[in-house]
Amino acid sequence: MTVPPAPLADDDDGAPRRPSFGRRVATTLYTGFAIVTVLALIAAGFVVWTIQRSFPQLDGAAAAPGLRQEVTVQRDELGVPTITASNTHDLFYAQGYVHAQDRFWEMDFRRHVTSGRLSELFGESQVATDTFLRTLGWHAIAEVEAESLDETTRSYYDAYAEGVNAYLADREGADVSLEYAVLELQNPDYVIEPWTPADSIAWFKAMAWDLRSNVEDETERAITAQDLTAEQIAELYPSYPFDRNPVIVPRLMSLPDIATASHDAESDETASTASASIEWTEVGSVIEAVGTLVGDAGEGIGSNSWVISGNLTETGMPLLVNDPHLGASLPSVWHQVQLRCAVVDESCPFDVAGFSFSGLPGIIIGHNARVAWGFTNLTSDVTDLYVEKLEGDAYWRDGELVPLETRTETIRVAGGEDVTIQVRSTVHGPVVSEAAPDFATIASQPYVGRTDAAVQPSSAPTGEYAVSLRWTALEPGTTASALFALNTATDFGAFRAAASLFDVPAQNLVYADVDGNIGYQTPGSLPVRGKGDGSMPMPGWSSAYDWQGYIPFENLPVLFNPDDGYIVTANNAVVTDDYGYALTSDWDYGWRAARITELIERRIAETNSTLTAEQMRDILADDEFFMGKRLAAVFLTRTSEDPAVDAALDLLRTWDAHNAADSAAAAYANVLWDELVRNLFVLGRESAAPISDQSRLFLLVDDLFDDPESSWWTNQGLGVSGMDEMLERSASDAYRRLAAVQGAKPSRWDWGSLHTLELRSETFGESGIAPIELLFNRGPYPTSGGTSLVNATGWRLGGDFSTVTVPSMRMIVDLSDFDASSWHILTGTSGHAFHPNYIDQTEAWQQVRLTPWAFSREAVAAATTNTLTLTPAG
Repeated sequence: MTVPPAPLADDDDGAPRRPSFGRRVATTLYTGFAIVTVLALIAAGFVVWTIQRSFPQLDGAAAAPGLRQEVTVQRDELGVPTITASNTHDLFYAQGYVHAQDRFWEMDFRRHVTSGRLSELFGESQVATDTFLRTLGWHAIAEVEAESLDETTRSYYDAYAEGVNAYLADREGADVSLEYAVLELQNPDYVIEPWTPADSIAWFKAMAWDLRSNVEDETERAITAQDLTAEQIAELYPSYPFDRNPVIVPRLMSLPDIATASHDAESDETASTASASIEWTEVGSVIEAVGTLVGDAGEGIGSNSWVISGNLTETGMPLLVNDPHLGASLPSVWHQVQLRCAVVDESCPFDVAGFSFSGLPGIIIGHNARVAWGFTNLTSDVTDLYVEKLEGDAYWRDGELVPLETRTETIRVAGGEDVTIQVRSTVHGPVVSEAAPDFATIASQPYVGRTDAAVQPSSAPTGEYAVSLRWTALEPGTTASALFALNTATDFGAFRAAASLFDVPAQNLVYADVDGNIGYQTPGSLPVRGKGDGSMPMPGWSSAYDWQGYIPFENLPVLFNPDDGYIVTANNAVVTDDYGYALTSDWDYGWRAARITELIERRIAETNSTLTAEQMRDILADDEFFMGKRLAAVFLTRTSEDPAVDAALDLLRTWDAHNAADSAAAAYANVLWDELVRNLFVLGRESAAPISDQSRLFLLVDDLFDDPESSWWTNQGLGVSGMDEMLERSASDAYRRLAAVQGAKPSRWDWGSLHTLELRSETFGESGIAPIELLFNRGPYPTSGGTSLVNATGWRLGGDFSTVTVPSMRMIVDLSDFDASSWHILTGTSGHAFHPNYIDQTEAWQQVRLTPWAFSREAVAAATTNTLTLTPAG
């Protein structure tokens, strides 16, 4: 039976009583709240859908047009893919498909960087950066290299591009990545273009720029020469300390030595002999802007690698360790992957795992079934600045005017008018002073010559000054082919053949194989100069200063099974000064290499030559601070007139000189170091000295501690006279600075919360719009370590101590059992914000806790959590 509604109550006059005002308000509010809630839920659902719609398919089957046979993509819980294919076309096709699944926004952004087309994405704010990048012409050189590839290598790049484009074929905008949904607010007309082989190859140019070595030092010295004397500059840039820090190849080996220095695993014998307008963070120069995009080659860029002979290990087989130091980025610059032919034979020779770059086929660093390898930056001088004399559209060359080469570039600007630029070049390379203020500053008052004898040109021809750039990466090379030769190398001879193709960026390569051999090879196009040493700009109007060619590969330094049983590279000097060629005057000064060598030798003595992978991990995590030890010693008996400062100095007296995250002493020591350097060389000075390289300053200040009469200890602008006053002033300044941010009680200080790492997206993480940045950025994370430490979490003097450069990945390869190897990267496999694999490796990275690295078919199967089968469409 239906119950009728209750009748409204009657008023006194008999009329029906209406709902009270309060009830009407409550009903209205409730209805409004319900509507808002529903709309919020719809909005939240839309946001979640927008975020997740680009997440990759991990299971089941996916039709892939152009694929020839089925390909299996197995992923573990970290999202690391193992790709198994029946032929090379499908293998690299699938790698392109998987890279696009995980990282296409990163790939698209990178190709806009390398082609100087950032303005097409972000508008007029990027025109200056694009102008500089177009002047260098990376992408045009990559196109030449792509056309010159041999048929087999070109087929790999073509297959890779085909796989990328197959993934994009039925996806657009936010289907590909969340960033495109944000981009549409500013740039709704943007359309994703197909991928090309040149887009892949151009990234080598960006990495070469990231690791370009000394062009900043050369620029810095040339600008500093305008204010300081040649003697002062020579003091500020001391020579490598060969008497205290190691070189990589102390004795050159000849080819016959190498040929007879074989070693197999069954023998212990060795032979003697590395709608918002997005505006990026403002930067001080175009060079710095490009560094922000592709990696900052300044403070902290470097790497550690070392390889241990089986004669010194518990297993009797080599251990190989590597941790390249690059600018912190989100996602990590590396993408972990394994590439496996179902049947490994001559037609499909790949069975290789390691670290790749999204956008590039193949493996950069890692191991195959027989050999392992690692890289560190060679830090050799492969860039030179030339001061040119221009008259109109010509430049002076050996007493004659020669026409400048010119080309016109059009920069398309999202939301604005196209910008047309003219790029001019001399025989040395592009005229960069017309595209970058730092180089223009050099041209305004040029100094040429050497670090210890910089002078203004006295016999230059008539005309206006300009600066051009000679750089090995601006010439077509063969690195695009080198990777595949490296990926399939089976012995040291094949490894060296691959290294001979690896022309830029110049790297140290370390090697180990399953036969028990270890080795080292310097690769790269390394110039032979005429007059001048490349430490300062050189006069372009005289061909006497031109490059004379490149060091022959057979003359480059090499090691094979050295007597010591280990090889260490950490951007330190490769050879002594008696090597027949000048490589650079700007090595890293060797503190990391010395510390790694010390720890290896100590472990050898402690374990009776039975080193383990866990001990190698401990070395990777080592955070002893060389300058911290020196500061503790210098201040051991010093006191101030302020009890609070003395309490801070007391921290140093019992400190172990390790930059642990929870260390109060480490916090004070690093702030004290920063204050001391700035008081010595920057604050109060009429002409500040450069403080961009802490490794160099370690040596410089260490020497000053032994020279209390040096004029650097007096700073009239600060009212400081002599070493004692300078040290007391710096100790007090450090206390006040640290107390302001962490409180007045030294016992409550800690290094980690001062030295934090914020993971920032290279694009929208720098937008300046907080809600957008929150979508993509993560952190901050407290970190241990520091600059020029083995655990190299670099920070900038004069800044806020935040971590800017990092061990971008870490790996330990165990040649006795590849499945016993371990690895991790800074963030995670995925480039999709909010994906489970976006930052799932960061905590392990923070703790220097490497994760197991499955390689064998059995180990990969046991670790597999998801399996996707790519099938030929139709």
